Amino acid sequence: MGERAATTASPSAAVPEEPVATAPVPPTVLGLLGLQHVLVMYAGAVAVPLIVGRALKLSPEDIAILVSADLFACGIATLIQSWGLPGIGIRMPVMMGVTFASVTPMIAMGANPELGLATIYGSVIAAGLFGLLVAPMIGRLLPLFPPVVTGTIILVIGISLMKVGVNWAAGGVGNPNYGAPLYLGISAFVLVTILAITRYATGFVNSASVLIGIVVGMLVAAAFGLVDLAKVGAAPWFDVIRPFHFGWPRFDLVSAITLCIVMIVVMIESTGMFLALAEITADPVDEKRLTKGLRADGLGTLVGGIFNTFPYTSFSQNIGLVGVTGVRSRMVTVVGGCIMLGLGLIPKLAALVEAVPPCVLGGAGLVMFGMVGATGARILGAVDFAGNRNNLFIVAVSVGFGMIPLVAPAFFKQMPHALHPLLESGILLTAIVAVLLNLFFNGLGSTAEARDAAVRQAKTAEAH
Repeated sequence: MGERAATTASPSAAVPEEPVATAPVPPTVLGLLGLQHVLVMYAGAVAVPLIVGRALKLSPEDIAILVSADLFACGIATLIQSWGLPGIGIRMPVMMGVTFASVTPMIAMGANPELGLATIYGSVIAAGLFGLLVAPMIGRLLPLFPPVVTGTIILVIGISLMKVGVNWAAGGVGNPNYGAPLYLGISAFVLVTILAITRYATGFVNSASVLIGIVVGMLVAAAFGLVDLAKVGAAPWFDVIRPFHFGWPRFDLVSAITLCIVMIVVMIESTGMFLALAEITADPVDEKRLTKGLRADGLGTLVGGIFNTFPYTSFSQNIGLVGVTGVRSRMVTVVGGCIMLGLGLIPKLAALVEAVPPCVLGGAGLVMFGMVGATGARILGAVDFAGNRNNLFIVAVSVGFGMIPLVAPAFFKQMPHALHPLLESGILLTAIVAVLLNLFFNGLGSTAEARDAAVRQAKTAEAH
């Protein structure tokens, strides 16, 4: 597998400009498969706007707008990636969604009264432009991110997000009935439902277990009177997504640099996904095509900043679905992108998502965010700790730095205020420390080894 990965990624390989032709898929089947891709990623796609919106105490109407904008931009980013534009897009079956890696720095920006949402969007736009510029150089950065680094980063992403899932399970921060047995019971019911589906179901039902668990949990919550559908009824059936709905973007240097660092991590992860997908689809990817795919990450993020949403990356669970279904046609995800775009134009659906009680999301969040952390642990499982004890120090110290904002929120209180978006993100602290410690202890590896490791790592990813 490693040799094959190195071969498919080699710049000297004979790679056609257009993707390898696949057998035509009947329109009805194409539509169903596209919908399947949407349903598999839907819960993960709407999680970030719900997390950010509720953390920043936005109104239900504004959170619904974030959800609509996210779905709409998901569709655009997916079409850019799968269908392609001149010089942009991998033109493979890839679904795009908001990355969890951007959550904590964006919340830190938004919670700062001197920055706010406008600075979040200015930083997202800056990160998108940065991604477009550095896409050709990402391959050279791969040696900076071996499994000991990326596994640690992904582990800390999951651990950091787990706080959100736990608070949701108890009813949400600020709820006067926080921790009520009813909330805990419904969260536990959703969690058990997801685990039961995962254990006993197969195929698509198994892949969509989180979404199904949320739907079932919402029905139970409604039976206990915890679901208020008044705003759903008042929301229109159709509306367009307007650029800069929350005002013109503001640009802050430290905030922009913070999300540019996130963008590098996201694009490194995407590189592994593309190389793994090349093996699954038997559709080779060379340097030129890889650059086009990474540019799509940058352009998708730029679109996100313009349309009131966040940084985008390829969703790994959808790449896994390509392997499960055996359908390698990019037209499946093109249809999926069109469906996502259409869903973003239905405010009533976004209002319904916003109406899901936190306790329902809590049970699902424990699974989603826990799987992110578990994926990081799984990547670290392939790291040589016995033969190279220095790797233990890299993980230990990096995770320690990553936990500072989580366990001691006031730790950096006396530091310059402008640095808070960076210092209050355990994910970015982990990334910086892990890269530096890996260079100190292990030096810089070869590009071929890094590509091989990236493919192996991508194949372990299931939920981020």
